[in-house]
Amino acid sequence: MVQRKRRLPFRYLEPAFFGGLLDDPLLFLRIRPLRRALLFDCGQIAHMAKRVIKPIDTVFITHAHMDHIMGIPTLVRHHQISPRPMDIYGPPGIVERVHHLLMGYDWNLSEASWITLRVHEIHQERIAHFSFIGAEGFARRFDGEEPRSGREIWSCRHVTVEAEQLDHKLPVLAFRIQERPCFAVDHRKIKAQRLVSGDWIRNLKSRVWKGMPDSRVVVTRREGEQLWEETVEQPESLYNSIRRELPCASIGYLCDVGWTPENRTRIEAFLADVTLLCCESTFLRAEVEKARVSYHLCTTDLNDLVNRLKPRYLLAMHLSKSYLRRSGDLYHELKPPTGTTILPLPKHLVPAPLMVSDVAGWLQPPETD
Repeated sequence: MVQRKRRLPFRYLEPAFFGGLLDDPLLFLRIRPLRRALLFDCGQIAHMAKRVIKPIDTVFITHAHMDHIMGIPTLVRHHQISPRPMDIYGPPGIVERVHHLLMGYDWNLSEASWITLRVHEIHQERIAHFSFIGAEGFARRFDGEEPRSGREIWSCRHVTVEAEQLDHKLPVLAFRIQERPCFAVDHRKIKAQRLVSGDWIRNLKSRVWKGMPDSRVVVTRREGEQLWEETVEQPESLYNSIRRELPCASIGYLCDVGWTPENRTRIEAFLADVTLLCCESTFLRAEVEKARVSYHLCTTDLNDLVNRLKPRYLLAMHLSKSYLRRSGDLYHELKPPTGTTILPLPKHLVPAPLMVSDVAGWLQPPETD
């Protein structure tokens, strides 16, 4: 019997992970209705196809260690000619890091069509905004700042992104990506109110969901065999009386944090009940002391965390490269609670490096008689 692969339960998001278990973490989220994409962390990305990179217009960086930020110049190279700016969100200090990455190159041939990077530095109480203007050789400009009252840092009609600051011997961000409620009606409730399904449901969606200015909706009601039209002046109240409650899926992204009491408290409050948890597990159980010294998680920490958060799916990632021949041990040590499914990763997705023997023949002179 052929087994069909089941899709993850997301309505708007299409997640993909472009790193293997031992590669740099790269969580790619395509927002299907918008045909655009978000990228979480940006280490080595040269193996990603250009047609995958091009829809990325917003990047979220956990922290500025090399394996989480070194791909920014590659992103710029693929988006260099673009009328649409690219947004980068990161922890305190991210602006200086992006500035130095960009200033490592000469931009004397810059043109008006070059992309602008908008970098947003997330502090506990404020968000500072900067621009790096491609047309001016990526000149840096301060665009002001605003107070930060909640966790939300980015949103569109379909998705919101929240950030929580944690400790990795430097400020590091964890992210929660939450799908927004979708428009859905309960036909049993419609029937109970003697309403007749029709085009008015589509009009209701336009008025309530899309925020169109004309708020009136003309509905059709039935009494026995008799039908009549009725004008509803407050469509939002009508929608609330017939809406169907559907759960909203979410993703938690957690990479490079210390297993400290303060971090645990913040993580548990921030990522409880996520649908998919993408979380580092850098060390195996026997090397818990290495995890403590380097402010990373080990498998026992991840087991504890998963039992607290109870996600439906778990993607363990960012295993230390010292386990190259023991990567399977990670999955033997993971003990998720009932109801949590582990999503396995291959060791590597990044192509194997070329050896001299692989290319030596390319430069051999042709044989002659």
